[in-house]
Amino acid sequence: MILQSGLYRHYKGNDYYVFQVAHHSETREALVVYQCLYDDYSWWVRPLSMFVETVSIDGKAIPRFQFVRDLSAAEIKSFAKNNEAADNTAVDNETGVNEAVANKTVDNEGGR
Repeated sequence: MILQSGLYRHYKGNDYYVFQVAHHSETREALVVYQCLYDDYSWWVRPLSMFVETVSIDGKAIPRFQFVRDLSAAEIKSFAKNNEAADNTAVDNETGVNEAVANKTVDNEGGR
C-alpha cells in the first residue's frame, strides 16, 4: 500500500506530517514515519495497518488519520525548526538531559 506524504489530522484533532513509509529491518513490516505538529514536534512510527485503520466513534467508523493536504517545502522546513527549538529547551546543564523529552509520557490512544 502506498501512503501519500503530507498533512494528516488524527481523529482527536491534532495534525501530523507524514514523511514516508519505512520497513522494519527484521520483519519487513511497513511503518509510517510521521511528526506531530504541536508541543515538541517529535517523530513517531506506527504500523501502516494501524495508521490507515478506522476507529469507532459513537457507532460511526472514521479514519484514525485523515489526509488533509500536500505540504510545501517551506512548511516542512518550518517543522524541522520547531523540532530543533523544542529539543533545545529545558536541557539540564549538569546532565545534558532534555527534561521535556526525558519526562515525556506516551498515550497510546493520544494520536502519536
